[in-house]
Amino acid sequence: MTQFTQRARAVALRTARHAALAGVLLASAATAMAQTDSPVGTWKTIDDHTGQPKALVQIADDGSGQLSGKVIKGLNANDQPDRRCTACTDARKDQPILGMTIISDMKKDGDGWDHGQILDPENGKLYKCKMHLEDGGSKLVVRGYIGVALLGRSQTWVRQQ
Repeated sequence: MTQFTQRARAVALRTARHAALAGVLLASAATAMAQTDSPVGTWKTIDDHTGQPKALVQIADDGSGQLSGKVIKGLNANDQPDRRCTACTDARKDQPILGMTIISDMKKDGDGWDHGQILDPENGKLYKCKMHLEDGGSKLVVRGYIGVALLGRSQTWVRQQ
């Protein structure tokens, strides 16, 4: 093999490595961008009355575009991992809050997500739910309401990395 052929192969190999690295970086950037315009991910919930962190909620897409969210960790100092939803009146009655699905059936609607439900495990009540992203996707405003959205309350959740 001539020195020219060896040099040409080395250049081709280096070019292929650079192209592969560029592809990985581009894919990572696309994934990061997709996360900032979707609520899919992990969120720290903040109590709208006390301003204190309450729990971590994992929001996921079911594959058909509907979102759901489940409690993956309690953050309150007095939170017991075996705490149950004693106030729930549906199939979640007396079920552990940890791992419980509290958000269901959320669908993309314009700049936000709507038409779903959210459960407040503190009082067992089920509310209609809508949510939208703020601050470039780092905050999620979640509104639970009865009847019309004006009759409800909002919490701002913070995206976790």
